[in-house]
Amino acid sequence: MVEDQKQSNVVQISQAKAEDAKSRITLPNQIDIQFMDEADSGLTQPMEGYNPRYKNIVDYIIGVTHEIWEEHGIGKLYDYYANTVKMHTASGLKFGREAVIAATIESQASFPDRRLYGEEVIWGGNNVDGFYTSHRLRHEGTNRGWTPYGPPTGKRVSYRTIADCVCVRDMMVEEWISRDELTLIRQLGLDPVQTAKEMAAKEKDSDLPLRVVGDIDHRVGQLPPEPWPEAQTDQFDPEDFVGRMMHEIWNWKLLNKAREYYHENFVFEGASGRAFHGVDEFQTYALSLLSPFPDLSMSLNHFCHVGDAHAGYRVATRWAMRGTHTGYGIYGEPSGNPMRLMGFSHHVIKDGRIASESTVFDEFVLLKQIFA
Repeated sequence: MVEDQKQSNVVQISQAKAEDAKSRITLPNQIDIQFMDEADSGLTQPMEGYNPRYKNIVDYIIGVTHEIWEEHGIGKLYDYYANTVKMHTASGLKFGREAVIAATIESQASFPDRRLYGEEVIWGGNNVDGFYTSHRLRHEGTNRGWTPYGPPTGKRVSYRTIADCVCVRDMMVEEWISRDELTLIRQLGLDPVQTAKEMAAKEKDSDLPLRVVGDIDHRVGQLPPEPWPEAQTDQFDPEDFVGRMMHEIWNWKLLNKAREYYHENFVFEGASGRAFHGVDEFQTYALSLLSPFPDLSMSLNHFCHVGDAHAGYRVATRWAMRGTHTGYGIYGEPSGNPMRLMGFSHHVIKDGRIASESTVFDEFVLLKQIFA
C-alpha cells in the first residue's frame, strides 16, 4: 500500500479498534481475523489469484481505487476490469471495459485533482467463489475540465458515491454504482431543475433504449404487497432485519414501525445533502418521498454484512425504487411520469436497532424522469 494512500483512503469498517481482541469477525472462508479499522491494517485473509500487494479484500478495493483514480493509472483498468464487465449506473447499463475507460478519462479530465476518501467497505464472499463488495466513498475535486453539463466552472465539489462490485480472480466482472449527482450539479453552480429539463430533452432525441413501463411490482392488481417472509432461524439475522424494515416501511407504508427498527436518535445521511437525527425526522423524510409517489415500491436486490453482536453489524443493501409521479410534493406539479431508480443503503446495527444509515441515490436522474 502506498504511503500517501493512508490519509485519503482510510476505511472504517467498525468503530471498534483493531487491538480490541473481542471485536472479531468470521470470514466466509472460516478464517477468523480482527475487525479491520483501516484498509492498510496489515491483517490478512486468503487472496490467492489477486495482486499480492493487497492483504485483504478491503485493502484491495481501497488500493485499486487509489491506483486508478488518484494515481491516474487509467491503464490499470486492463488489469482489474474484465473485457465484458457490466457497469450498471443510475442512467443505464454500460457494457465492456472500453466504456469504463472512456468514462474514467472523462471524469478525471473534469476533476484532475479528484480525491476519493473511502468511508466504508462492506463485503461478502471469498477468493475462490468471488467477492461482493459495497464501497462508500466521498469524491472531492475542482472542476477544471468540461463535464456533461458544460464548460469548467472552477468550483470545488464534494459528494458521496456507493459502488457495489463483483470481483472474481482479480477481475471486476460486474459493478453497480450511483452518486449524489444533484449535489454535484448544485455545487457547480447550476440550477438542477433547469438542467434536468435540458438533459431530458436531449436524451429524448437520442438513441437511448425505449423504456417499457409496467405495473408497480410490489402488488398484483388490487392486492396488497406480499408480507416479508418469516425468518428461518431464531438467531438475529442483520440482513433479514434490514430487509424486513425496508419492506414494511416503504412498501407497506408502516411508518409507525420506525421505532421498532431505529434507535430514537439515530443518525441519517442521504441523497442531495439530507442529514438529520431521530425517528420523527425520518418519518418526515419518508413522507416527502411518498407524497409525490404514493404508489412507491422498493425491491431489495442484494445484501451483505460484516460484524457481530458485540462490535455491531454493518449491512449493505442494494435496492430499486419505482413509482408514478401522481402527487404533489418536493418535485412540484404531478407529471404522471413513471420513475425507476437504483439506490444503496449502509446501516449500522447496535443492540438490535439501527444506529446510523447512509443512503445514496441519484436524485438528478429522478428529476430527468419527472421532466421527460
